[in-house]
Amino acid sequence: MSETRSRSGRQARQAERAQKGGGVGRPYIVRNIPTYDVLSEENLIRVERAADRILAETGIEFRDDPEVLEMWRKAGAKVDGLLVKFEPGMLREILRSAPAEFTQHARTEANSVRIGGKNVVFSPAYGSPFVMDLDRGRRFGTLEDFQNFIKLAQSSPNFHHSGGTICEPTDIPVNKRHLDMVMAHIEYSDRPFMGSVTSEERSEDSIEMCRILFGRDFVDQNCVILGNVNVNSPLVWDGTMTKSLRSYARANQAAVIVPFILGGAMGPVTNAGAIAQSLAETMAGCAITQLERKGAPVIFGNFLSSMSLRSGSPTFGTPEPAVGSMVIGQLARRLNLPLRCSGNFTTSKLTDAQAMMEGTMSMLSAIHCGANFILHSAGFLDGLLSMSYEKFMLDADLCGALHSYLDGIKIDDDQLAVDAFAEVGPGNHFFGCSHTMAHYETAFWDSDLSDNEPFEKWEAAGSTDAATRANALWKKRLAEYQAPALDEGIREGVARLYRRAQVRHGGRLVLGKRDVSKVGCGV
Repeated sequence: MSETRSRSGRQARQAERAQKGGGVGRPYIVRNIPTYDVLSEENLIRVERAADRILAETGIEFRDDPEVLEMWRKAGAKVDGLLVKFEPGMLREILRSAPAEFTQHARTEANSVRIGGKNVVFSPAYGSPFVMDLDRGRRFGTLEDFQNFIKLAQSSPNFHHSGGTICEPTDIPVNKRHLDMVMAHIEYSDRPFMGSVTSEERSEDSIEMCRILFGRDFVDQNCVILGNVNVNSPLVWDGTMTKSLRSYARANQAAVIVPFILGGAMGPVTNAGAIAQSLAETMAGCAITQLERKGAPVIFGNFLSSMSLRSGSPTFGTPEPAVGSMVIGQLARRLNLPLRCSGNFTTSKLTDAQAMMEGTMSMLSAIHCGANFILHSAGFLDGLLSMSYEKFMLDADLCGALHSYLDGIKIDDDQLAVDAFAEVGPGNHFFGCSHTMAHYETAFWDSDLSDNEPFEKWEAAGSTDAATRANALWKKRLAEYQAPALDEGIREGVARLYRRAQVRHGGRLVLGKRDVSKVGCGV
């Protein structure tokens, strides 16, 4: 059988399995394996007490947002200028009103995702200013790249979410860029997506576009968009982020609260200290959403990372943050909040063995810590500075494998296959027995990219490596992509709002072809 026919048959089987509700094509995963808890109750309490001491004795600064300071004052915190201190237990009490689970709706309702509990949602990487592929190398991201990654995510059954700033479209002025990004998610995907957080006004623009898409009343009562906001670690919340997260909460939309702690720079080099810091910073951000609108959905986020203490360079996909993520999972469950933790992290500059080793270590920590929303599931390269087309496809393949991994093992009479042993008997093979024939289409996960042929056949076919196969696959997916249908009335309504917002934001001349005045990685 030729390689072409083999791939074609594989795709047909995968499509059939998707229609039957098999291991691919699901709107999200319901995990059937337990979380991995690494700390005892005694040690979890010690971490929580350390976080309480940080909050009560050192405090957190809240800059450039007088309203949030007044909110804290009314809630009973100690406010001294920009510094806010919290009595032990205060933030946990405020967080009792946050939902343990919520649904983020998609414009195609069958693609809506449930976030929290035993549910797992995979979303692409977020925030890279550069993109790269084997053909053109590393370059600044463009709107075309941004749209391409949305199309690739939409085309893969292994993702559940369209993501947010998959890469920075640096050929669009910063003050208009958020409009083009949200518009692209609406046009090219019918899965849930994320909006802008780079200013309060841009956050509100993102939400307003969703009101046109879903209806104002529906948005007021249901979550349809996420905003990923970052703490300015250590122990500072700046006004850009607090105003944005309050915009989402005010509209009953979910903010994802994420410290970025680079051990040895923005936090202690010790894992336990970084975890305590993360808990303090995240609880404070999550609590703001409840002060803004009680009961608003919020996601407890985390981004632990390490650094090379010889050079000062960040390192990603290393073991200490990976095991730290598992502790974060335990702490989030004790707060009864949905969790965003870890992802497919690497500092490799190529889609190579280092990239897949580091990414797999980090991704498995997200799986075992109980993360519900896994941002950075695919494409992360170069310490998040670059979004890679080839890495995206290989990571999508890994996400497909994780669907099966999270399903665990089902135990019933059919799965135990005792009757198959009676049919086959000692010393014979199971290839053609009735049990094998009943299960052969769904028994094992089927990779899009792995080469499992004998060496001679692989060599005769060109001796391609995984990155080369991924390069061919992303091009094929883009060539075959078809946009999901969108109601013309809704399309025109969103487009009118888009045009009005563009006029309101105005424009400015940029040097050359690219606006790089504000690019960088949101984590």
